[in-house]
Amino acid sequence: MVTVSYSFAQQLKSEARNNNSKRTLTHGAIKLETDRIFNKLVALRRDLHENPELAGNEIRTQKIIAQYLLDLGLEVETNIYGHGVAGILKGGKKGKTIAWRSDMDALPQDFPDPVAFRSVVKGVQHGCGHDIHMAIGLGIAEVLAKNKESLKGSVYFIFQPEEETFIGAKGMVNSGLFSKIKPDEIYGLHVSVLPVGQIMVKPNEMFAYQKRVRIKLKDELPKEDAKVLTKKIHSALFRAANGSKPWEIQHINDPKIGPANPNTIFKDFLITDEKFTIYSKNGNLFLEAYLYETNSANLEALIPKIKQVIAESGYNDQLLSISFVQENPTVINNEKLTDIATKTLKIIFGKDAVTTDYGQLPFFNDDFTYFQQKVPGVYFFLGGSNLEKGIIAMNHAPNFQVDEESIRTGVKSFSSLILERLKKN
Repeated sequence: MVTVSYSFAQQLKSEARNNNSKRTLTHGAIKLETDRIFNKLVALRRDLHENPELAGNEIRTQKIIAQYLLDLGLEVETNIYGHGVAGILKGGKKGKTIAWRSDMDALPQDFPDPVAFRSVVKGVQHGCGHDIHMAIGLGIAEVLAKNKESLKGSVYFIFQPEEETFIGAKGMVNSGLFSKIKPDEIYGLHVSVLPVGQIMVKPNEMFAYQKRVRIKLKDELPKEDAKVLTKKIHSALFRAANGSKPWEIQHINDPKIGPANPNTIFKDFLITDEKFTIYSKNGNLFLEAYLYETNSANLEALIPKIKQVIAESGYNDQLLSISFVQENPTVINNEKLTDIATKTLKIIFGKDAVTTDYGQLPFFNDDFTYFQQKVPGVYFFLGGSNLEKGIIAMNHAPNFQVDEESIRTGVKSFSSLILERLKKN
């Protein structure tokens, strides 16, 4: 949980006195309203967890979200892209516009899930926390909607489908989302393996750049020789500080080497799949692997480096082509907004409210980046683990669980952030 500072406690008392004379939304009121609706949000989250829907099939989920927003008095758009929803909350006064994104889809997996409200849909699970994200988004909408007359500006709640397939955000943008709504800023979060209540953020890249490389060779190269070649490529590309192992993401919570430490192992690295996928097709041999690079300036040099290794290994005559068959853009936080958001949360909730992220995580990514390409935005990590309760929120992993107190933290913290941002011209 986020620690409430002494200054904030004093602020709550002052706000309570002021509320007697005028109706205005305060951070104290946000906290009280969050606590009041918390159990309802938990029940909603558990229903979504029990009834997950895959990317492109978020039919029931869309209906629940749309009705929830309609009941709050928001304008609701569902004819945008796929099964997405946009809720429009217009404040009582003119001002800027803020957007909040929550993703909706579940994963095609059937891992152990040690909760009573486990999925009733075989082979489909909310194993990445999007059910938590939706509960937080709806919670923020409810807190702000009940005080809309005092709001200066408008808030757009974007519930995005098809995040796991990395096409939903781009689909919404290409379908004209931002011609229907015109936000000045956009925010979102992802629940993570961090301790429950911890908020972590950094400017610029939150994840390593992910690319999947495909090397096409003549099929006359034996597969055993191809395996040796892939090991040479792996060794030539590999880069990590001081012999560290940034692929061991179980160390995210380690105070000495995790991303909260300036000396984290999760920075300045290039790692690849140790074992390439090797297969023959149409008379050719293919070698494929994912690459994770933290420095965008190094990306253009990757293919020339691989060509060099192949030539030095004596296989230049067998090489037909090298290409990236997948190269999704990564989440890049706006520097100015990240600084403002961090300072704002610390002023309200105390200096420990936000932890600085010094790294970039491999393996994960989020298509929230497509929204950021159109609107300045910030993407946060929100902790969901609670080791005392045996809860480890390692996304996409067996026994993934989330401490539902993260919902309370998310609603309270980001309702307050949005409130403060609306006040600024």
